[in-house]
Amino acid sequence: MLTLIVIAVLFLAWSNGANDNFKGVASLFGSETTGYKRAIHWATLTTAAGSLTAVFWASGLMKNFTGKGLVPDVLTTEPVFLLAVALGAGGTVILATRLGFPISTTHGLTGGLVGAGLAADGHEVNFVKLWDNFAMPLLLSPLIAIAVGAIIYLLLRSARLAPDHRTRTLDALHFLSAGAVSFARGLNDTPKIAALLLVMAAFKASVGIALVAVAMAVGGLLGARRVAETMAHKITGMNPGQGFAANVSTALLVTTASYHGLPVSTTHVSVGALLGIGITTRQVKWHTVIPVLTAWIVTLPCAALLGGIAYAVGRCLLGAQA
Repeated sequence: MLTLIVIAVLFLAWSNGANDNFKGVASLFGSETTGYKRAIHWATLTTAAGSLTAVFWASGLMKNFTGKGLVPDVLTTEPVFLLAVALGAGGTVILATRLGFPISTTHGLTGGLVGAGLAADGHEVNFVKLWDNFAMPLLLSPLIAIAVGAIIYLLLRSARLAPDHRTRTLDALHFLSAGAVSFARGLNDTPKIAALLLVMAAFKASVGIALVAVAMAVGGLLGARRVAETMAHKITGMNPGQGFAANVSTALLVTTASYHGLPVSTTHVSVGALLGIGITTRQVKWHTVIPVLTAWIVTLPCAALLGGIAYAVGRCLLGAQA
């Protein structure tokens, strides 16, 4: 069972990398500041740096995503429950990745926790905690990102730090800001996934995070292309200055959330920042944005359904063996 859980968690981390790793550097590719390969390599390096930093700086997120307080404590150490959460979230994320939809792994994990919890004991899921610690930050973060993205773009443009054309200085700042977003994403997402390994006390925090970081890196390198096209070319038109402003906004919000232990979605924040700028410049591609927003809505219930089914099947198999 321990081996199955490790495989399922690494599958989730791989899926997360494929869906999420490119989001920090999408503006580099979309604004033609650099090509796909260089962008994904920069994303991989900086995401890994953020993942490893999580060992020292993201204990609050690790604690939230063990499920304690959301479901009964005894359930959070049950192997079948951990396996179901990982499978529910991983299955949802990889499906969205194959379809080219950038979704929230945080939503997927939350759905997996709730679905497996309801399948185990529906009366013991703490819906107040679900709203306060999970749903509310996830709902508010894209709205805040839209406003922050628009404001920061206008401020940077007024200060002549976000020009429409490429310059050597802007390129350097753009790469640094993209790296900052990827670093923040690694810092925010890695402990959420590693939490599923740590509750078994089979791994030290540093080992669990390192395993997740490697799986995320490989997933991004091998499977990010479809989501990359959506993020870079199908949300909004952008020039180098607009891409830089979106990255500054995303990095600021995600890093702040990670420090305070708030489980925001890098996906929602980065797309929200791009939307804020696109609304300001009237370049939003709504025919693509609306399906992406729809995918966000169905992420949590889809993961909950898969998590619940996985838990029920797991319990039946264990019962049959007994």
